Amino acid sequence: MQLGFVGLGKMGGNMVHRIHRDSDHECVVFDRHDENISEAEGHGATGASSLEEMISKLDPPRTVWIMIPAGDPTQSTVEQLTELLDHGDTIVDGGNSRWTDDKRRQDQIREHGLHYVDVGVSGGVWGLSVGYCMMVGGDDEAVERLSPILDVLAPPTTEEHGPGWGHFGPTGAGHYVKMVHNGIEYGIMEAYAEGFALFDSSEYELDNAKIAHLWMQGSVIRSWLCELAALAFEQEGNELSSIGPYVEDSGEGRWTVEDAIDKRVPMPVITASLYERFSSRGNGEFAAKVNAALRNQFGGHAVVAADAAAQGQPHAE
Repeated sequence: MQLGFVGLGKMGGNMVHRIHRDSDHECVVFDRHDENISEAEGHGATGASSLEEMISKLDPPRTVWIMIPAGDPTQSTVEQLTELLDHGDTIVDGGNSRWTDDKRRQDQIREHGLHYVDVGVSGGVWGLSVGYCMMVGGDDEAVERLSPILDVLAPPTTEEHGPGWGHFGPTGAGHYVKMVHNGIEYGIMEAYAEGFALFDSSEYELDNAKIAHLWMQGSVIRSWLCELAALAFEQEGNELSSIGPYVEDSGEGRWTVEDAIDKRVPMPVITASLYERFSSRGNGEFAAKVNAALRNQFGGHAVVAADAAAQGQPHAE
């Protein structure tokens, strides 16, 4: 299968790499940075210098996957592709768009006879090796056409857990499920962060990496995030001294809380974890260091240097 792919950043580049490493599918790729295109070509992809050239190298019916920041960059790219693609082609948004934006875009591109699929992707920079968990929304025809690519990107199917991707309904359903996924992630990260913050204030000389590793051995709170906490403490030291207590949010936590408010669904843990991220931008606390370290471990998200955070300058390294 051919796949057009737009956006070769930390996740997009690795996804193209995985597709070419593990299958016979062909990706025709475009990115604003020539070095990213060159790297993808090194993995077997076919590069293009523009969206127009990328589309010209794809056989109809075409499928184009977008893996770029949500908001204006995605909207602009969808608008350009809508004018360039033909009836029956498909646009796939694999970024972190808000589900309501997906529904609006679907209405816009339907007039052009195009399909629109939204894919919430979890796995971060580790997806290349372990696969990506994908939450999919869109019409059956387009999702079925995309399924060979989803099968390659997902972790191997197991008898216990089934396939590593799921189709949850019409356009918007995929990003809606991913939004709540990220809200839950906020809450879990905050719980770990607060626990290690208490250790940091303890009378005992505790080894945080050793604790996190121990908790992975049969503990009821073992998880991949706990494993990443151990890795972060090993790499950055017990005090995380090089990481500033400044934690960003990508938007999905806010959207989860907003939707919960609209639906009158209590979400005290997720709401509090979101507010803790806000408060980290003005207060130096160890819990914020842990949160920032975990975001860096699973997603490669930039951290703020400790000296910059102390001066109130969120300059990422």
